[in-house]
Amino acid sequence: MREGLGGGGSPYRSNMSETDRVGSAPASFDWRARPTRGGVQGGTEKVELEEFNPHLRGHLGKTTPRSPDLDLNLDLPVLSSRAQHDKRLGFKEPFDKSSGQSWAQLNESVGNMEPVGTLLRNTTEGVVIGDGGFVFALEKRGYVKAGPWTPEATCENPEAVIQLHREFLRAGADVMQAFTFYACDTKLDNRGNDAGQKFTGKAINKAACDIAKRVAAEGDALVAGGLSQTPTYLSEKGKTVVQEEFKKQVDVFVQEEIDFLICEYFEHVEEMEWAIEVCKKTGKPVAATMCIGPQGDLHGVSAGECGVRMVRAGAEIIGVNCHFDPFIVLDTIKLMKEALEKAGLKAYLMAQPLAYHTPDAGKQGFIDLPEFPFALEPRVITRWDAQRYAREAYNLGVRYIGGCCGFEPYHTRAISEELTKERGKEAKGTEKHDLWGGGLTMHTKPWVRARAQREFWENLKPASGRPYCASLSQPANWGVTAGSEVLKQQKEATTSDEIKKLIFFK
Repeated sequence: MREGLGGGGSPYRSNMSETDRVGSAPASFDWRARPTRGGVQGGTEKVELEEFNPHLRGHLGKTTPRSPDLDLNLDLPVLSSRAQHDKRLGFKEPFDKSSGQSWAQLNESVGNMEPVGTLLRNTTEGVVIGDGGFVFALEKRGYVKAGPWTPEATCENPEAVIQLHREFLRAGADVMQAFTFYACDTKLDNRGNDAGQKFTGKAINKAACDIAKRVAAEGDALVAGGLSQTPTYLSEKGKTVVQEEFKKQVDVFVQEEIDFLICEYFEHVEEMEWAIEVCKKTGKPVAATMCIGPQGDLHGVSAGECGVRMVRAGAEIIGVNCHFDPFIVLDTIKLMKEALEKAGLKAYLMAQPLAYHTPDAGKQGFIDLPEFPFALEPRVITRWDAQRYAREAYNLGVRYIGGCCGFEPYHTRAISEELTKERGKEAKGTEKHDLWGGGLTMHTKPWVRARAQREFWENLKPASGRPYCASLSQPANWGVTAGSEVLKQQKEATTSDEIKKLIFFK
């Protein structure tokens, strides 16, 4: 069995104490005030990173300590109805018989959270690997338009969506999340988007579920259907209208017999609660992840309170997705976990962060950075960053570990490889990847063969190759949220006059 990132002598070791620091810079290096060529993009002074995000730790900060209360985190995830899962994949006893525990005993050990259902099979210590960022991956491949970010590719180019699902499955993903991001009818028609003229939301959602089920049946995976925030909420149309939008999608998920539901990418906990309420009526397990950082949602609700409200609304799995890098996401989840403990609540913990470093992001995360969305490549995390994220997430008690925008299959494979021991199995894609660069022993050049060792890759600080670029950027920080006039949505395309007004507003 392959050895994960955690090991003796490494700055990323898994046997860490609460006072250990992961990947710490040398003592003489003050990472909080890095001089750059021109300082922060557009400036000339050294910049305190805390000016942008007082909670940020990023890739140079302290480690996330081990969870002292794994019982709180309900280690073994319960995600699908057994009938649905067995029907699609064929039944195989999914728990370790050596433990002597029955399904009933295992469910009792996590608090009898019926009707959550059965445990994900073949995860002896309860680790579920999520997939990656379909929207960004398919935009790069030419199948999604940046701006509206809608998933009509499920109808226009289903083979592209199928292939990406297969790549994540091969990389070790346990869940095929149907490509239903922003697939509500009002988003398909928003600001001149013509997707709604070609396809209904129902057609896109059904195609996405069919594709996800097809690929899941090729391996050992569950299927999830997802809801996201709506233009309707931003335009303050009210709870009834917003929930009608959600119900249209949820009805398709129920008809398609997907395993569980994910409410993801919500900036306002109020809208998240409305989505959870709709999903709970299906009787299916509900996961809920907000795209917020340590400063909380855009209406000023703290991250901890957001976690509490998601659980009280009925979500069995809660956490954070998108907008921030893996380590800021874990900071946010830690705040949620602490709030749950204080409130006496239990839930599974879930993380699906960006694959971009965002130490300089403001409250709204990477969408405020000037590089969003077309110049983010210099910020991409390495596969070693992904491994470290997986280990820190596991130590925090997170048991659903995946990725969002920027996460490619090789990042997912890195997560799977880091947690091979905990999962009790290897990803199929590991056949073509030797951990710590072992395959480089076959390279023709001796200096490349010399890199076939853990010590080299574990301690490498990758250069950007961009000597004239700043290390950090100045986020936009417009401070607008639901209720602001400039956030109200419309069917008509944005005009040049409206763009001029936005420049003036800025």
